[in-house]
Amino acid sequence: MVDEYKMVIVVRADLKMSKGKMAAQASHAAVNCALAAKKRDPESLERWMNNAYPKIVLKAKDEAELFLIKSFADAAGLLNSVVTDAGRTEIAPGSVTCLGIGPDASSKIDKVTGELPIF
Repeated sequence: MVDEYKMVIVVRADLKMSKGKMAAQASHAAVNCALAAKKRDPESLERWMNNAYPKIVLKAKDEAELFLIKSFADAAGLLNSVVTDAGRTEIAPGSVTCLGIGPDASSKIDKVTGELPIF
């Protein structure tokens, strides 16, 4: 069986962002990861695109948990991107809002994010 490819966006729950703000921040993470994959790992990007671009949004309780997840993603060699808000609308400038991981094999990403709740 061929492993499916996906992207995961981990969003901080403690910021209490509106749905629209959360969607914008998750979109930033997805675009950042896709652009980085185009340069670093075009094969993973192509597999993800050929699999209908799956993106799963998961919850981190706070910034500390988000950076812990990032450290696990780094250790696993997973492409990832931290998103920091400009502070023009709902939250303070420089606030870390979310973390994009992938695209990569679901089995690799699940080892890092498999226990996180869906947002």
